[in-house]
Amino acid sequence: MKNRMNFPPSWEKLAARVQDPAGFWSDIASEFYWREKWGQQVYFENLDIRKGKIQIEWFKGGMTNICYNCLDRNIESGNGDKIAIYWEGNEPGLDSSLTYNQLLARVCQLANYLKDIGVRKGDAVVIYLPMLMELPIAMLACARIGAVHSVVFAGFSAESLAQRIMDCRPKVVITCNAVMRGSKIIYLKEIVDRALMESAQNGINTDVCLTYENESAMKKEMTKWIKGRDIWWQDVIPKYPVTCDVEWVDAEDPLFLLYTSGSTGKPKGVLHTTGGYMVYTATTFKYAFDYKPTDIYWCTADCGWITGHSYVTYGPLLNGATVVIFEGAPSYPDAGRCWDIVDKFKVSIFYTAPTLVRSLMREGDEHVSRYSRKSLRVLGSVGEPINPSAWRWFFNVVGDARCPISDTWWQTETGGFMITPLPGAWPQKPGSATFPFFGVQPVIVDEKGVEIEGECSGYLCVKSSWPGAFRTLYGDHERYEATYFSAFPGYYFSGDGCSRDKDGYCWLTGRVDDVINVSGHRIGTAEVESALVSHPQCAEAAVVGVEHEVKGQGIYAFVTLVEGVPYSDDLRKSLVMVVRNQIGAFAAPDKIHWAPGLPKTRSGKIMRRILRKIASRQLDELGDTSTLADPTVVDQLIALADC
Repeated sequence: MKNRMNFPPSWEKLAARVQDPAGFWSDIASEFYWREKWGQQVYFENLDIRKGKIQIEWFKGGMTNICYNCLDRNIESGNGDKIAIYWEGNEPGLDSSLTYNQLLARVCQLANYLKDIGVRKGDAVVIYLPMLMELPIAMLACARIGAVHSVVFAGFSAESLAQRIMDCRPKVVITCNAVMRGSKIIYLKEIVDRALMESAQNGINTDVCLTYENESAMKKEMTKWIKGRDIWWQDVIPKYPVTCDVEWVDAEDPLFLLYTSGSTGKPKGVLHTTGGYMVYTATTFKYAFDYKPTDIYWCTADCGWITGHSYVTYGPLLNGATVVIFEGAPSYPDAGRCWDIVDKFKVSIFYTAPTLVRSLMREGDEHVSRYSRKSLRVLGSVGEPINPSAWRWFFNVVGDARCPISDTWWQTETGGFMITPLPGAWPQKPGSATFPFFGVQPVIVDEKGVEIEGECSGYLCVKSSWPGAFRTLYGDHERYEATYFSAFPGYYFSGDGCSRDKDGYCWLTGRVDDVINVSGHRIGTAEVESALVSHPQCAEAAVVGVEHEVKGQGIYAFVTLVEGVPYSDDLRKSLVMVVRNQIGAFAAPDKIHWAPGLPKTRSGKIMRRILRKIASRQLDELGDTSTLADPTVVDQLIALADC
């Protein structure tokens, strides 16, 4: 994918080095601590399924430890007393912090306990925790002893958690008794109990459930308990030594498993290894956010998702950064909570999802303007393409038109940013992820897998490996090859569509399974959503395809209006006209479905699977709605189906 870049002088050398991937990444990797350096071959790759087994290796033979590089190395360089984590609780005023010295001590205590109960290198540990400091502590403790952590987002149902437990067979599950999310209490330990019971019924037994008492949500004595299996964190962990030997691992040894939903019912266990992931997440964090040692960084993502792995825990800590972790709901007790936290901790880099941006935009500018936000220097967007109107609001209102936005494209599978602006490197275009990161070689191909040059639209692939790439799907390499490498042999297929404009800027158009084929016209749902949201009375939109007897597929749009705006046929016509005007008559929605809210997980992800079922009236096939932040939204949408 050809770029037109104008790098600041400090980045010129990096940009020039990317023609030699081995030398480029070897130089960067050498800045980290390695017990033993890798061999003469920096990387090995085969991305062509026609040539045999798909295989990616970086820095193989090199011995290192990511926890050591996150903590010990920073302490040894004189940053032991620097704040590593600021923690903000659900209730305003409930907060805490840990220096790098304190964080290392807490990590070592948990690591020693895990070793004591028999957790060894290569063993799996499932972590089902909310955004307490104990979550990154648990991740780092596993990494320190070479165990493989699998963080499960603490919004998943017992059934979903059980699926993951049965797949990776952990030695221990780490959780807490409960958590407050806004004014709502969520009984996490009871969910874990049901999951462990279900997995046991399927022959997978877990002997230890280490439970943290989150006393602000629930007291010990109110917690259901299974004697012999359940252990209180506070009763045992503080008794262990605050130093723990490091388990040195090969760069290609597994670091973590993170399960993503697949097109089939079974979740995919994305496996990331240690060395390449370490180098890639640290480097992408450093440059995509123009990180400086004085920055205070806040990513609103949960560690149950890849963003929380790469850009809450590992990427920032590898750079010695100070990270803000927030346990609560972003609109609790009111829509100004995010900016209150920004001012409180003097946050300079703020990284969030377009869904949150749009929901806060809907609440009104006054919730933003009453806070200073003068500390903000760089903004970031992650998770989906951000529509231009939300981008402009984020830039103009939140950032006072002075903070560049790093609109990042990447995936669970890529480990880190692939296409992203670099602050100050080139002019930004609202809604565009701009250009590839150093050394990344994305291409746009047509349906036959032929690379397309210049201004075009097609399928986004990557033609060469990068250090942060996942290595396989746990226990199912065949599915790994079929899902990601068979559609376009010789390339990693991202599953996303992409357009490139005349200036070389990349515009992500959403998942190709979110592309609607209307009378032979391929229309990205993100493109239609962006047009709808540009209407001044539309706060949010989600578009799905439905069967159409004439056009093959029709466009079905769920639309959330700005607060106080009434539903009307005139407004419905006006919304359709906006799409006709911005994209063309072929893209006009066949149906506008009023939506007081959209079905979202607690992390803000829209559950389009549910929307497709509602649109096609397959109401008996809605499936599991337990992970939704507000399950009642589904009933509201069904009630408004014919309005």
